[in-house]
Amino acid sequence: MRKLLTSSIVLVAVLAGCAATSTSAEPSPASLPRLKPDVLEVLPHDPAAFTQGLEFVGATLYEGTGLTGRSVVQAGPPGQAPSVRAALPSELFGEGLTVVGPTLWQLTWQNGFAIERDASTLAERRRVPYSGEGWGLCHQQGTNRLVMSNGSDKLTFRDPRTFAETGSVTVHSGDQTFGQLNELECVGDDVYANVWQTDTILRIDAGTGSVTATVDAAGLLSASEKGSADVLNGIAAVPGTDQLLLTGKLWPKMFKVRLVPAP
Repeated sequence: MRKLLTSSIVLVAVLAGCAATSTSAEPSPASLPRLKPDVLEVLPHDPAAFTQGLEFVGATLYEGTGLTGRSVVQAGPPGQAPSVRAALPSELFGEGLTVVGPTLWQLTWQNGFAIERDASTLAERRRVPYSGEGWGLCHQQGTNRLVMSNGSDKLTFRDPRTFAETGSVTVHSGDQTFGQLNELECVGDDVYANVWQTDTILRIDAGTGSVTATVDAAGLLSASEKGSADVLNGIAAVPGTDQLLLTGKLWPKMFKVRLVPAP
């Protein structure tokens, strides 16, 4: 529902749907540890990319973009032109993605299926239906399961081979639940989730759904850069490090960061 909210594309029905959401997007700062990104490096990012999924595997950065008629999935060295790229059919709206060995899974927003691709060539292999919307996706290596968001306050677990649903958790802190969960990144037992329309990232214990920290990522772009950009959306763990890549929809930059305690 949040996908078409840009400076030039507004859907009244979308906003009405978002307004009906009963969950809160902002955890109480007093109740949770607060982190902030310490910027280590700034890399270029395609300002025309409506980023929906971001994942780093080895030396390759995979990115999936959205918007009907403009959705693509691409891969290559971070900060450089992609070495392989595949456009989605014009009627599809691309969403989050993740890589599991030789397989790449890519969600669609309201088209009702995930696309299984060859991770090397990005060629489509098959489509697997699911119910509801697709937002974010990541792979937990320790438990070998996919974690999916759909804009609600739930994270859904799926089999990485069949995409069948295997369980779910509600994202919460005490009695408060949190929806609008967007792009996801699995890091060990944790899931990092962009919260749509905010500069907040939640760190979530995937086993329980408990929010264990909030990340305030405001201020990465300058005021002039924000004028032509959309929301923060895109988290990729840098392999072999404690660092993350952060970017957003229509952002001109990516930021390599390390998360540190906020003052």
